[in-house]
Amino acid sequence: MTGTGELVRLGRRTAKGVAGYDLAALLVGSEGTLGVITEVTVRLRPTRAPERTVAGYFDSIVDAGRAVDAVAAAGITPSALELIDRQCLLAVDAWKDMGLSVDANVVLLGRIDTPGSLGDDEAATMRTAFDKSGASWSAQSSDQAEADALFAARRLAYPALERLGPVLTEDICVPIRAVPEMLSRIESIATQWDTRIANIAHAGDGNLHPLLIAPHDDDAARQRAQAAFDDIIDAALNLGGTVSGEHGIGLLKMGGLVKELPPAVLDMPHNIKRALDPTNILNPGKVFSRTI
Repeated sequence: MTGTGELVRLGRRTAKGVAGYDLAALLVGSEGTLGVITEVTVRLRPTRAPERTVAGYFDSIVDAGRAVDAVAAAGITPSALELIDRQCLLAVDAWKDMGLSVDANVVLLGRIDTPGSLGDDEAATMRTAFDKSGASWSAQSSDQAEADALFAARRLAYPALERLGPVLTEDICVPIRAVPEMLSRIESIATQWDTRIANIAHAGDGNLHPLLIAPHDDDAARQRAQAAFDDIIDAALNLGGTVSGEHGIGLLKMGGLVKELPPAVLDMPHNIKRALDPTNILNPGKVFSRTI
């Protein structure tokens, strides 16, 4: 439903279709500022074939970033390539006692869903990329339950860190070749602002989630965390990245959005907003619902 109260149906059942603009994608990505979604139709897909999981342990987060770059340089597109740093591992171990932080400072978890012998070759190439980039240990898992447990640890990282204090979550994305440098800059920013920053990442596509943690009832720490947050955004833009890979702009990243997009480009969504929600009643105060 649009901001004028009109009920519309967007999308199509066909596999392909370019009749007009892609309005379904526009509404889905509008952060609630262009319409209210009242019904969703989804397409069911077949269950995926078993994947091959490759794990690598690294002493340095920058070495893990180099491994990400090496995987891409080898021409491999993994179905997942997740990074978990020591801050996350310690938090998960303190909560769930999984023992992950005993042997690793950083863990890379890769998955290959290519079928047949080609998938076997890609998994082997991924492991070689890990080793050549400085992995202290690597292996292809032969136990699906063990592999699933490792990915479960990745999913537990955010709630585990929330137990330590309020978390300010970043969602930057940089070109894959810039992942090592971006991780290095995040480390420097953490030191500069005396802020605890944990890192989890969908590293295979350059989408990094630095998590900035400030203790409860420490205003100075929160101010330092906000300064570090802004510096991380600037660093991502400096490396050719974006202020948001998947979570949107909301309130915290409006300043970063202005830095990323030129005025003429910013005017376009403002004009769309005025056309579909002329009275500005949908998610008022959020991105493109006000002058930024």
